[in-house]
Amino acid sequence: MGTRMGKSKARARKYRLKEQEKIDTGIFDEKTMVSLGKFFNKGVVEKLEFITARGKEADLYIARAGTSNLVKGEQFLIMKFFRIETSSFFKMDDYIIGDPRFQKIKVTSKYDVVKVWCRKEFGNLEIATKAGVDAPRPIMVNGSILAMTLIGADSIPSPQLKDADLREPEKVLDAILSGVKKLYKNKLVHGDLSEYNVLISGQTPYMIDFGQAVVLDHPRAEEFLHRDLSNILDYFAKNYHIKRDENRAFAWVTGQSQIY
Repeated sequence: MGTRMGKSKARARKYRLKEQEKIDTGIFDEKTMVSLGKFFNKGVVEKLEFITARGKEADLYIARAGTSNLVKGEQFLIMKFFRIETSSFFKMDDYIIGDPRFQKIKVTSKYDVVKVWCRKEFGNLEIATKAGVDAPRPIMVNGSILAMTLIGADSIPSPQLKDADLREPEKVLDAILSGVKKLYKNKLVHGDLSEYNVLISGQTPYMIDFGQAVVLDHPRAEEFLHRDLSNILDYFAKNYHIKRDENRAFAWVTGQSQIY
């Protein structure tokens, strides 16, 4: 057992060193490097440590926090690098078009789309933070890069809901629904809520990935809210046999009912 654990740690260390070597030798394109440089210049980041997740639209890196007051009290951060040449970015139209915050912004290239999306997630995280929702705190955005607080211990991110061991799943579900309600009160709908976009720290659920979140003025906001609730309620029904009525939950979240 001890030998296997030792080999596992050695592999993890080798992987991190390999990722650091990629960073040191300039894996990012020139435009990304210029944007990244501002995070260092402002003292937000001291060092990129290693990659922690790869997605279709973005890569997540663990970074060591710098000396800026913006990151005071933080040891590690999450740096989200949005990819420019990703065709699935065209799916973003559903969330950008119709959002009054971006009506005057001209989008003429993929890079423009990515920058808008990055700023959108930053702004949505600001709303979530002010609303008292458990979510990463946004720190800085520049170009196609977003820095936010790390949900986890030391440099290790907390597990996704789908991988977490819940001692009291009903309380976790209640906390998630309360977060959805807080967002709604602050005129925001997450838009992509599922067991993949909730992290469990201790037994507290944290919503992540706010790029898709839309304001209530968006023409599809109600549709997205129903989908969020359906995803979460289906997950808890299937995995923990906790059954809640979606329409009653929707009425409670939107203030049409005092109970769900």
